[in-house]
Amino acid sequence: MQSSAGARAFQNARLQKKLKKQVDGVIAAAANAYGQGNYAETDAICRQILQAVPDHFDAMHLLGLCVQHAGRLEEAQQLLERAIAVDPRSHEAHTNLASVYFALQKPEAARACQEKAIALKPNFTPALVGLGNTLLQLNQPAQAIEMYERAIKLKPDYADAHCNRGVAEMALYRFERATESFARALLFQPRHVEALVGKGVASMELKRYGEAEAAFAAALALKSDSAKIWAQRGRLNAELLRLEEAAADFDAALALSPRLEVALRGKAEVSLTLGNTAQAILACTTLLEQNPRSTIALALLSSCFANQGEIASAIEHLDAALAISPDPDLMARKIYFLDFLPDADFTIQQATRKAWGDAIGARVPQRGLAPRQRDPDRRIVIGYVSSEFRYHSASFGLLPVLRHHDHGNFEVVCYSCSPTQDAVTADFRSAADVWVDAWQMFDDELAERIEADKVDILIDVSGHSSGNRLQVFARKPAPIQVTGFGHATGTGLRTMDYVLADPVFIPESARHLLAEKVYDLPCLITIDPILDLPSTDLPMLRNGHVTFGVFNRVNKISDEAIRVWSKVMREVSGSKIVVKHTLLDDPLVRDGLLARFVAQGIPEENIICLGASERSEHLRAFANVDISLDPFPQNGGVSTWESLYAGVPVVAKLGHGASSRAGGSIVAAVGLDDWVAEDDEGYVEIARKFASQPEHLAKLRAELPARIAASAAGNVEVYTRRVEQGYRQFWRDYCVAASKGGEGA
Repeated sequence: MQSSAGARAFQNARLQKKLKKQVDGVIAAAANAYGQGNYAETDAICRQILQAVPDHFDAMHLLGLCVQHAGRLEEAQQLLERAIAVDPRSHEAHTNLASVYFALQKPEAARACQEKAIALKPNFTPALVGLGNTLLQLNQPAQAIEMYERAIKLKPDYADAHCNRGVAEMALYRFERATESFARALLFQPRHVEALVGKGVASMELKRYGEAEAAFAAALALKSDSAKIWAQRGRLNAELLRLEEAAADFDAALALSPRLEVALRGKAEVSLTLGNTAQAILACTTLLEQNPRSTIALALLSSCFANQGEIASAIEHLDAALAISPDPDLMARKIYFLDFLPDADFTIQQATRKAWGDAIGARVPQRGLAPRQRDPDRRIVIGYVSSEFRYHSASFGLLPVLRHHDHGNFEVVCYSCSPTQDAVTADFRSAADVWVDAWQMFDDELAERIEADKVDILIDVSGHSSGNRLQVFARKPAPIQVTGFGHATGTGLRTMDYVLADPVFIPESARHLLAEKVYDLPCLITIDPILDLPSTDLPMLRNGHVTFGVFNRVNKISDEAIRVWSKVMREVSGSKIVVKHTLLDDPLVRDGLLARFVAQGIPEENIICLGASERSEHLRAFANVDISLDPFPQNGGVSTWESLYAGVPVVAKLGHGASSRAGGSIVAAVGLDDWVAEDDEGYVEIARKFASQPEHLAKLRAELPARIAASAAGNVEVYTRRVEQGYRQFWRDYCVAASKGGEGA
């Protein structure tokens, strides 16, 4: 039996040797099929070989590549690991196994394979580029760049290496260098889609929007089924405020890849701006399903709640985001939302602002300014920095001052920080001595321009609202810096010298809490007179019931305000309320608002919701209102002035923070002190009392425009002179301090 077994072993050995000789010819056919993209044929040949010769390295290696191409990554991993066990010195096998590990989200295993491949063959460029990719995934972009540059040195026309170096450079915020890398990749491979996308993203970061648009268009022409490209073009359109186009791009991206993060984020942002809160919530929810710790999704969801007036929930989500990442931008958003929270008084509001100011101040170096000519009476250069030189509520408070400036004593420079331009923008341009389109400028670049323009007094118009450039003010590009007109509730910046307010808006008792010194105006804001509104009769005389009005943003309408308004309506029998704001065209927001009133016992038929309209139509809608109700704790501003010009008095209440005292400031400034309450009970009593006095209301309706014109707050020319007195005083104080060796000496 032993001799028989030995004979069979000898015969098997001869058979294996014969098969191996045949395999050497067959494997060449398999390699040729793989090179031509015939993966099914390659797969079949390799499996036949491995049946005959189970440890055939080339067949196992090639089969692993075929399986990887088919997307069966775990099987590919097993095959390539077996191949390496057969031939541990194959640098190609180590490199290919690394790519499988990379695809399986096993970057450390990929790195080990790539380092082994490079040790076996130091000049193997695919392994160098692969290791660069892995290091980039491991958040080591500087080390990744070293690998890409080693590969480029060996192979200068290696387009992928140039492209991937550009991606790594973007991770280090080296956008200029990144554009150069993408340009090199495109020089060697003009149809390199990834390089085109990279060029588009880098150009967008550099605010070279024309170049970005061209790059994305070229990329889409080559690969129209790429969700990533559609999403990046959507980002570009959103940044340029082409919102409908952005929404279409994000929808195209999500149709291809329903869970793509950048597209979901863009969809949420654009939906919020376009007034589709339900779509925004859906996108945020999908983002959080993928990553419960997504600060972006939490911040956007907070805005969805704010849109519906649910400020406590909005701040709760912001706090959750801040617990994950203490981002200064999220801190700034919380500062803005705190102004809408009933319990946030001056102490809380200013403490939050100062915390933000300290974080920014510690991070941003101040500029060393050249000494100014210390003539207290010379012409002063005033610079206004704003994203609101367009149709925006803040522009209504600033434009009348710019129109009435004394250009003999003040040179006016406007730094426009928004890409949106309209008829109001043209009015601002004509009121300025110098106009600077600053929306494409980075903070350092804008600060340099302001310093080069020798601005003496720099005015922030945006405060902590969206689109602000407070980080420019943190750099102190002008010797005197002031915040006012738009969101003048304090910035928390040590580099901000003054805030423009009035004694009601920021009372003496709270001023020690602000980082800025308060300068009093007749009122925190004024607006141009509204002279083209026809006089109207008191609506209650023709309707037989009182109609209250709230023409304010929905996010200003707190539950506390609705509770008080509902009490007013119950006490004023048969009364109705008109609520008007653009977001009330959004069914989710409108239904939510109605539900909040109904929960307080107000029948739905007594609530009239009006949405967007042209301003002329908006103003005419006051003809149907007897008494306006100021929201709280976040009050109305421009809407309060509009109501008064329409002859409709406003019930206001003084709160415990600046934003909750704006309505009382404006109403008192035109002599309606008896319309300003100290508490909820007083608010209800004022509304109830005047609702029962139709003769007084009718008389007031006819007299209000003249009373406004006679007041220092409503007379725009008088108001502007008061603003200029402040500027002159700021400058004189600076000259005195500089002459004594203080700041600016």
